[in-house]
Amino acid sequence: MPNSDSVRTEVKDRVMVITINRPQAKNALDRSAALRVAAAVDELEASSNLSVGVLTGAGETFCAGMDLKAFLKGESPSIPGRGFAGITEQPPTKPLIAAVEGWALAGGCELAMAADIIVASTSAKFGLPEVKRGLVAAAGGLLRLPKATSYSRAMLLALTGEPITATDAERYGIVTVLTDPGHALPQACDIAARIAANGPLAVQATKKIIATQSNWTDTPAFDWQRSITEPLKQSADAQEGAKAFAEKRPPRWVGK
Repeated sequence: MPNSDSVRTEVKDRVMVITINRPQAKNALDRSAALRVAAAVDELEASSNLSVGVLTGAGETFCAGMDLKAFLKGESPSIPGRGFAGITEQPPTKPLIAAVEGWALAGGCELAMAADIIVASTSAKFGLPEVKRGLVAAAGGLLRLPKATSYSRAMLLALTGEPITATDAERYGIVTVLTDPGHALPQACDIAARIAANGPLAVQATKKIIATQSNWTDTPAFDWQRSITEPLKQSADAQEGAKAFAEKRPPRWVGK
């Protein structure tokens, strides 16, 4: 997907970095920007040369949610069946890492929580302030928050609508990795590179199992897991991983 004024993409090795580039609007998303983020995610999904995505914001803000000026004009940054920016209801099957500097607010907070890993600088802040406006955080925040932290903590954050620091968010289990200010993106890219060095089919299968396991009881979960892992054992990548280990060399993944 070609870069645009509102969304930039950059590919290095097997990692795609998607940058929301609307700093003048605190990286709040209008319809056009949301569609471009979704298109970048589609490219990540479709390319056999890409294994991991990193989502971040330009300037000193991750994303302030929906562009209210655009909303008043009748625009929506939500895509039917896919949610906010085409991610919150239907995250990519490949791992997605959020690199957060500054505010991750409302839909921006929900966008970060839709990622598999959140890397945030100590200057970052997270919040779901919708109740302060008589609204509900309906882009997945209320569904994901209790899975990331305790029930009562999720209630406190969602019902007060008050923001928290990244340090507190890490303590509560919402943020995965804390960095110094300005280092969230480099740290996220380092983690992405380490993930991308692994077998791409195994990475996707692993994400699928972890992301879905909470919906299953133990017995059906193992049956379902086998339906994913057994075919993988017969793949060329599985054979290559074993051969590379035995031959003491880096594996040459083919994604098959």
